[in-house]
Amino acid sequence: MAETGKGVTAGKLAINVQKRLTRAQEKVLQKLGKADETRDVAFEEMVSNFNKQMNEGTKLQKDLKAYLTAVKTMHDASRRLQDCLADMYEPEWFGKEEMDALVEDTDTLWLDYHQNLTDKSVTCMDTYLAQFPDIKARIAKRDRKMVDFDSARHHFSSLQKGKKKDEAKIAKAEEELGRAQKIFEELNVELQDELPVLWDNRVAIYVNTFQGLAGHQERFHREMSKLSQNLNDIMTKLEEQRQQKKDGTAAAKTGDGAKSEQANHSESASSPPKKPGPPPSRPPPRLTPSPDQRQQHVDECEDDTSVPDTNTDSATTTTPQQSEPWSGGNLLDWDVEVLQPITFPAPKAPSWASWSAVTNGSDGELPPGFLYKVKAIHDYAATDGDELELKMGDMVLALAFDNPDEQDDGWLMGVKESHWVQNKDISAKGVFPENFTQKV
Repeated sequence: MAETGKGVTAGKLAINVQKRLTRAQEKVLQKLGKADETRDVAFEEMVSNFNKQMNEGTKLQKDLKAYLTAVKTMHDASRRLQDCLADMYEPEWFGKEEMDALVEDTDTLWLDYHQNLTDKSVTCMDTYLAQFPDIKARIAKRDRKMVDFDSARHHFSSLQKGKKKDEAKIAKAEEELGRAQKIFEELNVELQDELPVLWDNRVAIYVNTFQGLAGHQERFHREMSKLSQNLNDIMTKLEEQRQQKKDGTAAAKTGDGAKSEQANHSESASSPPKKPGPPPSRPPPRLTPSPDQRQQHVDECEDDTSVPDTNTDSATTTTPQQSEPWSGGNLLDWDVEVLQPITFPAPKAPSWASWSAVTNGSDGELPPGFLYKVKAIHDYAATDGDELELKMGDMVLALAFDNPDEQDDGWLMGVKESHWVQNKDISAKGVFPENFTQKV
């Protein structure tokens, strides 16, 4: 017999074509109601459960592989993050060796977790789903053989009911019916035994898959928690190390500053203090007197220790007489001239310039809340809108605060005397550091 293709002869091809035509004709007759159809409700329910089970298993396999891909992505991201930290971690920092070991342990933990999921969960699902294609093909074959059985049954029945009975044809049709029935029943019995067992096995598959997944997750997160705690401890120690170095540096700077404080004191006087902020506030630093103050202090000391001689016309001055120890002599023998009282000069009266600065400067009228007058002994550059700009030598009229609670330690409220004299208002008043001025 001629061949039409590899493994397929013309005779087999003709037989297959005839079977398909016969099956198609039988299905049309069954749909039109002209031929009865073999039905098995219990088996149809098994097939429905099989299709549901296969769809659910396929979706679970897909989602499980997606989870595995996400774990692989997280592993890659974690490794890059840990490697970045290890590269940045300087050798002299605390726990450098522990940090390197932690990075390696973290990578190993991720690898084990990924491998366990692959071996225990994904592989188990792959094996479970591998049996579905074969069973699905056998169900389809059983459906075809059932149609062949129905077709053979109907053909045999029609020959028996015919007016002219051909015994040879009837015998051949009966033989074909028996062969079709045998093939159908063998497939039907096998599937009826396998499908319920497969349906029940889905519970064990789900339990094993998710128990394994949960166990791997629990162990992974438990070990990862330990590594995370170790990382947190290393970071805490590193911060403590940094803080200790910072405190040591600050203490060293404080010691050096104390040694050079006197040398740099005059230089710091030129820098105005910052106005204290909200509590706790820092009082302004004390400043050294200006050169004018030091000269004035020297002049006052000279005035106190030098007493002019009012009994002579000369311009020379005499020093105060110093007491001598008691010699034990009789007071009646003393020279009377020795007992003459010493005349001291009268205290100096305030000069006209200073007196007019107080009276004529304000024209006898003082601003409301006036306390006393001060003189600026240092320049002060205002750093806020409510502060008063000062130049050395400025005269300022100190005023009381409207709300005493608003006054900060070391700060005064006032208005420049020149502004008050010209405008007779205190709109330009402001706060200024007390230690930049002195009372007059």
